[in-house]
Amino acid sequence: MTATGTTPIGLRGQLARFVAVGVVSALVDFGVYHLLLQLGVVPPVAKGVSFILGTTTAYLLNRRFTFTASGGGKSRFAGFVLLYGTTFALNVGVNTLALAVLPAMPLRTSAAWVLAQGVATVVNFVMLRTVVFR
Repeated sequence: MTATGTTPIGLRGQLARFVAVGVVSALVDFGVYHLLLQLGVVPPVAKGVSFILGTTTAYLLNRRFTFTASGGGKSRFAGFVLLYGTTFALNVGVNTLALAVLPAMPLRTSAAWVLAQGVATVVNFVMLRTVVFR
């Protein structure tokens, strides 16, 4: 039982919910990223802003929906900020690297975004489950 009196949903349930939250958060990130690029914002800044907005969406939804965490206060939030600060650098770095090495091709920016998002997503799930929302 959790502090709220509910039974934990287990790894499979958490993973399914994490994927659903991830899709919503990724749509926020992807949409903002491409909108900012269309407005002429340079890719690292566009990716940084879109990541922050997608991450905020992910935190709020994962906290309540995926990991059903109601407590934790400042220490949990500090862990989240540390994790997402790290994955922020990883995400923007992978995106920048991918843009530098991918050949000129259709959907190059989208491919770079997908690569960066994939790396950050794996790191986030493992760390959220084992450290932040344990």
